[in-house]
Amino acid sequence: MNLNSLSGPALEKALAEKLKQLLSAVEWLHDWRLEQLEVDSDAGFDLLVTLRLPSGGRAALCVECKRELRPSVFRMIAGKSFSPRGRPKAVVPVLALPSVSPRVAELCEEHGWSWFDLAGNHRLDVPGLLRLEHRGNEPVHELPLAKANLGTMEAARVIRALLLPEYAGWRWTQREIQTECQPKVSLGLVNKVVRYLRDEAFIEVHKDDGFKLRDPVKLLFAWRDAYRFDRNDRRGFFTLLQGKRLHDALAKLRKISSGHVVYAALSAAEFQAPHVRQPKTWLYVSPSVEDEFRARLEAKTVDSGENLIVLTPADAGVFYRLDSANNRLACTNAVQTYVDLFHAGGRGKEAAEALLEQRLKRDWKSQGLNV
Repeated sequence: MNLNSLSGPALEKALAEKLKQLLSAVEWLHDWRLEQLEVDSDAGFDLLVTLRLPSGGRAALCVECKRELRPSVFRMIAGKSFSPRGRPKAVVPVLALPSVSPRVAELCEEHGWSWFDLAGNHRLDVPGLLRLEHRGNEPVHELPLAKANLGTMEAARVIRALLLPEYAGWRWTQREIQTECQPKVSLGLVNKVVRYLRDEAFIEVHKDDGFKLRDPVKLLFAWRDAYRFDRNDRRGFFTLLQGKRLHDALAKLRKISSGHVVYAALSAAEFQAPHVRQPKTWLYVSPSVEDEFRARLEAKTVDSGENLIVLTPADAGVFYRLDSANNRLACTNAVQTYVDLFHAGGRGKEAAEALLEQRLKRDWKSQGLNV
């Protein structure tokens, strides 16, 4: 579908027809009416659907039709209120677009809006009457948007810094976050990622061009879903060292490895948010210190029966801002631990949820963020 041929009244008509299809497909739904308001109407919306409620009275769907709407812009209209004629008992704001992105749908639901698009994806919620929902239809048209692949190693370095709880309340400049990223990234890459995060309403930009994290949980989820845990080389090792002997040997490695041997995934979670106990020790080990690691732990590679799971990181960014404590090996920071847990298999997702609830949300709240 060529969106250039759909603008103004033509777009509203196409969206009205799609809404009629969605409502007509509900066999038991009767006595409803859809009208397209005049272009010069001061109602503040474009389509009005009235439906009879089982408890008496009527509900009104006030549909605002847009050719495009980025998540950052939706936050500006999210608080709009509509006053349709007839004093309906329930007023439901609805956003209609040619294509509704997952992030826009998410924001609509957070703010109590219903939504639908020309592909037939929709969530229409009229309290006391119906909830219709369907997703997964391929967009009939998508406007070109600023893109940034959150799955790249370079983008991950920006996101780690933004999400680290100690920094979550900071107001950044692009130059400052470039300096913070480890390993380093280009200023152009930072600019690209920041523009994307702004458009997706994960950050808020201030007049002085500084920016601040706004929605840490949803940004964490977006990074988690794009994260490529399989880039790390995973191998099984066996050591005769157990319990305190293993713990002490790893603690000694901390002093000579310069932070390039650390607890990872399920083992890091045992210190950061104890929840799932398991018998294996998970570690990130840099290739530069692997020989020393093998010698100190008398560790040998095995095809089965391993008690050490060693991850050789594809990106040294996993060693960023380690979670350190006296008398033990350091852990990956809690944000890194979360995404690794989610993809580690076994009970990793359960442990990731515990880490989010017990540690990350608590720490973000302490920085004044809403989670």
